[in-house]
Amino acid sequence: MLCEVPASLLIVEDDDAIAAPLVRAVEREGYDVSRVATGSEALDRARLGGITLVLLDLGLPDIDGLEVCRRLRADGYDGGILILTARSGELDRVVGLDMGADDYLAKPFSLSELLARVRALLRRSASAEPAAVATQPAHDTAPARTAGLRVDAAARRAFVDDEELVLTAKEFDVLQLMDERRGAVVSRETLMAEVWDENWFGSTKTLDATIGRLRQKLQDQRAPVALTTVRGVGFRLEDSTGHA
Repeated sequence: MLCEVPASLLIVEDDDAIAAPLVRAVEREGYDVSRVATGSEALDRARLGGITLVLLDLGLPDIDGLEVCRRLRADGYDGGILILTARSGELDRVVGLDMGADDYLAKPFSLSELLARVRALLRRSASAEPAAVATQPAHDTAPARTAGLRVDAAARRAFVDDEELVLTAKEFDVLQLMDERRGAVVSRETLMAEVWDENWFGSTKTLDATIGRLRQKLQDQRAPVALTTVRGVGFRLEDSTGHA
């Protein structure tokens, strides 16, 4: 039996005039909402756990929002991060995605567009929540193979040998899709259509940023696979022989 956990949103915005309507808008959608005004407060609150999605402004008074995003991921936060900022340049968007953000919304934006982005990110991360509170023993859903890279779609967990990979929701979705088609080329269009959805309005550079982070995590844990780029087509996950 699974215990349903409500979505909890953390709004990180120092401007009261912007934060107040944001809080009201997401509260009307039935989400549990907290708001902080500084990067240090955001990091402290995220470390307490229970946050499903962070709405993060970049122009914070103490720590730049991009650094907050980087520290959240470094601390192991694997929920969604939606950057809200007046910085609309492509370089800032790419840097934000490289730091671990899942989506990027430039100010000014409509509340309806914001809520669409929030719903899209929550749909992607919602299925990961029950796995943490499931009452079934882990071996009920774990694949029989214990060596190499294995992806448990039911529990939304991935392992290299017996060590779990710490992945964001998007990173897991990409890895699961690539693993299902291991050895075959998966096109960029397929990844964008199946991992992101109709509410995604941004550049496909978010896919490149996600692939880059995922490739680094696989390399850091010496996974016996290679995540390669097939220029002009997409990406391929294949077994490698370099696993010691």
